[in-house]
Amino acid sequence: MLLAGLLFSLMNVSVKLIPHIPAIEIILFRSVFSLGLTFFLLKRAKVPLFGTNKKLLALRGVVGAVGLIAFFYNLQAIPLASAVTINYLAPIFTTILGVFIVKEKVRAMQFVYFGISFIGVVIIQGFDPRISFMDLSVGLVAALAMGVAYNVIRKISNTEHPLVIMFYFPFITVPIASIISFFVWVQPKGWDWLILLAVGLLTQFAQYFMTLAYQNANLSKISSLTYLSIVYALGFGFFVFDETFTLVSFSGMFLVLAGVLLNVTSKK
Repeated sequence: MLLAGLLFSLMNVSVKLIPHIPAIEIILFRSVFSLGLTFFLLKRAKVPLFGTNKKLLALRGVVGAVGLIAFFYNLQAIPLASAVTINYLAPIFTTILGVFIVKEKVRAMQFVYFGISFIGVVIIQGFDPRISFMDLSVGLVAALAMGVAYNVIRKISNTEHPLVIMFYFPFITVPIASIISFFVWVQPKGWDWLILLAVGLLTQFAQYFMTLAYQNANLSKISSLTYLSIVYALGFGFFVFDETFTLVSFSGMFLVLAGVLLNVTSKK
């Protein structure tokens, strides 16, 4: 899980290393890579491509595409650690939406924890001039879309093969990204191609090691390790992009993580 987190962080760094390439274009390259690999794995496993619940699978693909586009935009627009921290609101949106989508119960105390995280986000945005209200809104859209995606996955996990669920994500994203990229295309040059390839490879290997971890270890212990990505982001942001934060910004990040972790532990 530590290795998966490191690889995801390196993927985030790769996206930020090519700010002259539009985020949607990077997503297009990443999605084409993912689509080809998932298609190959499905054929090898002899699993039907399109599953049974096509409407929910398509919805998962659409909200996944929206979430990824918004998150990649933020990776390029604001400090790395801030983008990652705001994205960690996804588990909170997942829990709240789960009340309506999969009929899960939420304890009253959990809403207090949600409030703690949102206060943290307000502090990050309000005390960091590098983060505009627009950037914050895009980050919230990314987290909300991911929350919807996770609930859809939970709803269809018993009827659909995991590879089919994975397949719909790039299957829907590629045409959306292709259309938008046509209007904002910037031709990659030199090292850009290597970095774009790295984005695809790092994502696939990160997802592989994360799956391996979830299959072979205690769920609660493993899931808590994902929050070390904030440490990775702070480190890479400082050493690669010269990003620094005030004590107030750090306190905002702490509140976001505290609210999420308290929510996760309270559900046990």
